[in-house]
Amino acid sequence: MKFTIDRGALLKALTHVQSVVERRNTIPILSNILMRADDGAVELSATDMDIAVVEKISADVSQQGATTVPAHTLFDIVRKLEDGSQIELGGGSEEGQMAMRSGRSTLKLATLASEDFPAMTDDDMPHSFSLEAAALRSLIDRTRFAISTEETRYYLNGIYLHAAEGDDGNAVLRAVATDGHRLARMEVPIPAGAEGIPGVIVPRKTVNELRKLIDETEDDIAVMMSDTKIRFAVDQIVLSSKLIDGTFPDYDRVIPEANDKFLEVSCNRFERAVDLVSTISTEKSRAIKLSLGANSLVLSATSPDAGSATEELEVEYDDGELEIGFNSRYLLDITQQIQGDKARFALSDAASPTLVKDLEDEKALYVLMPMRV
Repeated sequence: MKFTIDRGALLKALTHVQSVVERRNTIPILSNILMRADDGAVELSATDMDIAVVEKISADVSQQGATTVPAHTLFDIVRKLEDGSQIELGGGSEEGQMAMRSGRSTLKLATLASEDFPAMTDDDMPHSFSLEAAALRSLIDRTRFAISTEETRYYLNGIYLHAAEGDDGNAVLRAVATDGHRLARMEVPIPAGAEGIPGVIVPRKTVNELRKLIDETEDDIAVMMSDTKIRFAVDQIVLSSKLIDGTFPDYDRVIPEANDKFLEVSCNRFERAVDLVSTISTEKSRAIKLSLGANSLVLSATSPDAGSATEELEVEYDDGELEIGFNSRYLLDITQQIQGDKARFALSDAASPTLVKDLEDEKALYVLMPMRV
C-alpha cells in the first residue's frame, strides 16, 4: 500500500474515526484504524465492537492495499505536522511497519494485519429515511442531557427514538431521554419512510459521535435501521451502531397533565438567578428552593458551610403560594435548552413532577422531579 494525501483532509477524517477508539483496549487490533487504499481514495475504519465509523477521502494512490495502524498515535502525529503539507504513507502488514513521510519528517508506525480487523456484520436494514441535519441536531441537543449514566439501568443509557402521534394528531419522529430525575422529549415532523420504524434506544456514545459529525454538514442525513442496529450516512462518513437491547419505560405516565399552577419567567434572568443562588447550595444535593407568590418568585439556597443566598424575580404567576425545591443543576440543564425568551412551568405541589415548556417551541417538553429542601 502506498498513497499521498493532504494533511488537512487526513486530519479531518482521523478526527472523526479515532474518537470511536477506546484509549484502553484488551484487544490490540481495536486500538488501530484500518486503512484501505484503492482507486484514488483511502477508506478509514474504526470500531469498538459496538460502534463502527467508516470515512472515505480522496488520495493519490500509487499502490493498492490495506493495513491497520494505532489510531491515537497516527492522529497525534498528523495533528503536529505542518498545515498544508502532503503526507506520504507506504508499507503495511507484511512488513510489520508503515512508513510515513512529510517534508523532512520520517516516521514508522507498527502495524497489525488488516485481515484481523473486525467488521460489523452488514445486516439487512429494512427501515430507511432521510432527515434534515438541523432536525436531527435538534432532536439530540434537546434530549441528550437527560440520558442516564447509571449503568445498572442500561435501558436509560441512550435516546429513545420512535414514531409517535403528536399533540395535534399528526405523526412525529420523537426523541426521549430520562434518568429518573428529569425527562426530555423533542419531536419533529415525521420524514417519509419513518412511519413504521420500531422504537429503538440509541446508545449515549453513538449519540455523541453522531452529534460531532452533523455539526459539519447541512445536508440531509440518511438513516437506516433494524431492530438491533442503526446506521447514519453523513456526507462521506457512515456511522453504524448496535442498539441498546432493552425496553424503554412508558414515559407518558410521568408527564403530568393535571398541573394547575402556571409560572412564566424570563429565561435569561431565571437562569442567571439559579446559577447565582446555587453557588451557595451544598455540592452534594445542589438544592435550591423556589418560593412563589403573586407575580413574585424568590430563589434561595442555604449551606452550613457556605452561608445563604436569595434572589427575587418578577414573574407571571397568580395561582397561590407554593414552595418547591429542585436540583439546581437539573434546572439549569433544562432552562439552557429553551430557545425562546420565556419558559412556562406547570406545577402542582411540592412533591409532584413539574412540566416545563418553551413558549416559542411547543415541540420540546421537559419534566423535572422536585426534591425536599
